[in-house]
Amino acid sequence: MIERSTILEITGLTKRFGGLSVINGLDITVGRQEILGIIGPNGAGKTTLFNLVAGVLQPTAGTIRYEGREIGGLRAWDRCRLGIGRTYQIPKPFSHMSVFENVLTAAVHGAGKSIRAAREQAETMLELTGLAADHAQPAGQLTLLDLKRLELCRALAVEPRLLLLDEIAGGLTDAEVDTLLGIIQRVHEKGTAIVWIEHVIRALRRLCHRIAVLHEGAFVTIGEPETVLADAHVKTIYLGE
Repeated sequence: MIERSTILEITGLTKRFGGLSVINGLDITVGRQEILGIIGPNGAGKTTLFNLVAGVLQPTAGTIRYEGREIGGLRAWDRCRLGIGRTYQIPKPFSHMSVFENVLTAAVHGAGKSIRAAREQAETMLELTGLAADHAQPAGQLTLLDLKRLELCRALAVEPRLLLLDEIAGGLTDAEVDTLLGIIQRVHEKGTAIVWIEHVIRALRRLCHRIAVLHEGAFVTIGEPETVLADAHVKTIYLGE
């Protein structure tokens, strides 16, 4: 059952790069206990949307309200401190640093924790994501699955109340996807709202409460996963049918 209170409210969100409009007047809300999936063809504006919510980009128009507060003018690190965490489509660890040091850095600089508190947070998140045994390994030597886990672990180290996942299941085998889904399920059960861009549809079917379809910078439909994925228009623009 999705809690009806809202953690994220986007109204009229627009982003233009010169004469090119990438995001066109988006409206959507995300519940505090919701997992919202976002799908759409390449170039639809999905990652641009995340960059706007996370503060990497500033909107041309529209509002972004997080926990009732307008955050459109805040910098990325300020939004992180407020409890917005994100992963990247291509993992970006500090390759020369250990797994533990990567997560510790996120807890110190992302969440603003003291070293002692950051160590405790890092250890907890390493256990949650299954990386505790590899804590001393250089991040540059990890497998793809463990790189994805580390990307998630670093995002969780900032104690997000809203977590933005960008194609975190991409490139993994079915078994590896299942491992990742178990972690994401546990994160959600701890009370974290999730917005998840993904091309691995079975992952979204399993965990999402709703799916939104983004096409040419606009949502064409939003609803329960089975309803959305069975829609003829969605199949045409996304599945190529």
